[in-house]
This record gives sequence, structure tokens and C-alpha cells, in this order.
Amino acid sequence: MVQIEGKYVCEKNENLNEFFSSIGVPFVPRKIMCNSSPSMEIKKEGEKWTITTITLFRTAVTEFKLGEEFEEDMPGGKLRCVTTMEGDNKLVTNTKAQNGTTVTRTYEFTDDQCLITYQHGETGTIGKRYFKRT
Repeated sequence: MVQIEGKYVCEKNENLNEFFSSIGVPFVPRKIMCNSSPSMEIKKEGEKWTITTITLFRTAVTEFKLGEEFEEDMPGGKLRCVTTMEGDNKLVTNTKAQNGTTVTRTYEFTDDQCLITYQHGETGTIGKRYFKRT
């Protein structure tokens, strides 16, 4: 079983600008987000998972239990989310924005990295962020 909990730092992005554009993120915030190098920490205490993402401009803390709906606050509004586990190395979060837009975030873990794949439900546009375990 792959160790999911830990600290990670973003090493590179792939097609992220196109993904953020497809979900309607305005130009300036999109450029800031694409040029940021976030760090991320994932913890699990009992049934509660916590994912903390830190950038120069914002710290986002997401807490959830697998299979239970939760709310996530984003700059563009609130998201309704459900996270599930696939196999022993993937967390999958399905989100729905207030405007009906859907996004799937898949966190795929190996011994030394976490790959986050973002997929816009309406257009199929995919963006990726590669994180190295620290």
C-alpha cells in the first residue's frame, strides 16, 4: 500500500491554464494560479482527512470523510464535494459549483509523488499538477 499522508511540493503543471480557462477562471487569477508552486500536506485522523494547500496568496484547508458530502470554499464560490477512495492509491473528489459546473479531481499517489488530475465535466478539458513528496 502506498503512503498517502505526507507533505508535497508542486514541481510542474501540465495544461493547467487551459483547464482553468474552461471552468471560467478570469485571465489574471488564472495566470497567478498557473505560476504558483503550492505545497500540500495530507493528514488522516480516524475517518477524517485533511488536505492543506498553501500558496503565496492563500491557504486552503479541506476536511472530509470518504463518501460524505462536504462544502469547499473557493475564490469563485462554494463547491459541493464528495471524495472516495479508488484502490489503495487514489482519492477522487467530484465537485459541483453553484453554477452547475462539475469537476473531478483525482489524487494519484506513488512512493515519491502525487499527481492531481483535474477534469472539467462539461468540456472534458484536463489539467495536471505534479507534486513531489518532501
